[in-house]
Amino acid sequence: MSRGFVKEGDQEEVPMVPRRAFLPDGVPNFVTPAGLEQLLAEREALISEKEELTIANENEKRIAQNLINAKLQLLNSRIADARVVDPKDQPRDEVTFGATITIKNVMSAKTQTFQIVGVDEADIAKGKISFISPLARALLNRKSGQRITIRREREEIVYEIMEISSK
Repeated sequence: MSRGFVKEGDQEEVPMVPRRAFLPDGVPNFVTPAGLEQLLAEREALISEKEELTIANENEKRIAQNLINAKLQLLNSRIADARVVDPKDQPRDEVTFGATITIKNVMSAKTQTFQIVGVDEADIAKGKISFISPLARALLNRKSGQRITIRREREEIVYEIMEISSK
């Protein structure tokens, strides 16, 4: 039937699907083994959520299912493109994807420890930064004892790499 013969109130709302973490075009979707497990667990949770929908109104249920399907489509694309990089297989004497690094701000002597991970598993509150972040890019392929400079709007921050470990 033509959309011209459908009542205005019968038209479904198009669900707004939240975007996944930004990954530039052409950049491989590197993930740690834990990151892949996280993506797979997210997929299982979405599938369960879809199966357990208890919405009585058929239109609302269809909209909810469409939203979950759209999220699954984006997630499945990320999983299909994932390139697993195990930190244990990386060189131990330089900063690589998956490494855990302790750096010290040379001016303040404040130290920070974090792991360089994939875009979907990055979470600064858990000490995980994305491999495409400016700090991670500046640190990659450096060795313990080396210094890097991060330029901000009005300042330059110099960090020294104190420790590198691969878990």
